[in-house]
Amino acid sequence: MLTRRTLLSATVGAGCGIFGVELACAQNFPSRPITMIVPVAAGSGMDTAARIVAERMRMPLGQPITVENVGGASGSLGIGRVARASPDGYTLSYGAWATHVVNGAVYALPYDLSSDFEAISQTISTRFLIAAKTAMPANDLQGLVTWLKANPDKASAGTSGAGSPAHIGGVLLQSLTGARFQFVPYRGTAPAMQDLVAGQIDMMIDNTVNALPQYRDGRIKVYAVLANNRSAAAPDIPTVEEAGVPGFHLASWHGLWAPKGTPKTVVAKLNAAVVEALADPAVQKRIADLGAEVPPREHQTPEGFGAFHKAEITKWWPIIKAAGIKAQ
Repeated sequence: MLTRRTLLSATVGAGCGIFGVELACAQNFPSRPITMIVPVAAGSGMDTAARIVAERMRMPLGQPITVENVGGASGSLGIGRVARASPDGYTLSYGAWATHVVNGAVYALPYDLSSDFEAISQTISTRFLIAAKTAMPANDLQGLVTWLKANPDKASAGTSGAGSPAHIGGVLLQSLTGARFQFVPYRGTAPAMQDLVAGQIDMMIDNTVNALPQYRDGRIKVYAVLANNRSAAAPDIPTVEEAGVPGFHLASWHGLWAPKGTPKTVVAKLNAAVVEALADPAVQKRIADLGAEVPPREHQTPEGFGAFHKAEITKWWPIIKAAGIKAQ
């Protein structure tokens, strides 16, 4: 016959939310390994970043975090698995701007990105730049906008496909300025950059990792960083506010979520582990080596990251839907 203590222990081991043991479960968390679902293939940039964070979180949690890659349907299969998981903190979702914002505007998802998850923390942020071929007449961002408006639909902008950051960033630029230009999709940003360097396309929005080496070598022009503060990797490049197109912001970011209903004490323990990981100089260096940055401290709190995530949805969904961007 099971005693009350034996029953409680068994219940806590099975998961939170059964027989009213949420508090006991949270107090003992974590008592076993945690699974972090990464919704892309192993070896990708998102997977690499997730493993850097997961590895360092083990120390304060006292339990290993197993990264499991669940790709398919632009990440929605892996995210859906977490949405259906027990809200006990043992199954987490690592995701990005593409999976947790863009997908909601282009797919009919079986979960709600804004309400079916508990935000834990943003983990990294990647800056974007607006660049042009060296033969482009404009020498600054305002000059580029003036040239584009004087030559509607004549300029070509490279992207890595419909719904990519370069595509959506270009749509935002058109919305903010009234300029019009043609999008040229490529199979990735590398071939698009090659054509920009060769002068086969006129302009491109790309991340700092790909664009800065070409800019430093004088092979392309770079007009601005798409943020309200300058990049530590390129302090000489002005922000879009400084360059005359305020609000032209675009950043690809990653974050960590738990299923809706995960106890706040469990979320707090997970958050503390992420914050400790991101404060580690070795982790910061590895993130910098990826061409990314540690997010601001206010985005490392569950409340701050949750508010930021919802603000991103509010900002981007109307833009994406109005542009008619569809899943491919």
